[in-house]
Amino acid sequence: METVSGGCLCGALRVAATGTPWRVGICHCLDCRRNHGAPFHASAIFPADAVTVTGIWHSFQDRSFCPACGSPVFARIGDEIGINLGSFDEPNQFRPTYELWTVRREAWLPPFPGLTSYRKNRENPARTEP
Repeated sequence: METVSGGCLCGALRVAATGTPWRVGICHCLDCRRNHGAPFHASAIFPADAVTVTGIWHSFQDRSFCPACGSPVFARIGDEIGINLGSFDEPNQFRPTYELWTVRREAWLPPFPGLTSYRKNRENPARTEP
């Protein structure tokens, strides 16, 4: 089974995930935008038991970051861990299949072609997204 890895800017916080993510998506909500200082955020969602986190991290609500360099790396929501796509060691490993909170998408940012779009949260109750 394949393992992918990533971490923060300074390297003190590392993550490793085994297997295939349940889903990969983009979020335009204000919380994600503020957390990342960007117009949207993308993450790969894995089962929590497939992810190993090493190093020291701090959390604000469900979002975790490196206390040394401040890089946001992952979020834990229930039994899922979302690893920020920008924190992976190898870029371009995962392609999003959906986008959330499109009601908050910047007017100058076009929709991503081929993705399932949700006006707010996902309406699909499944762990995976087509």
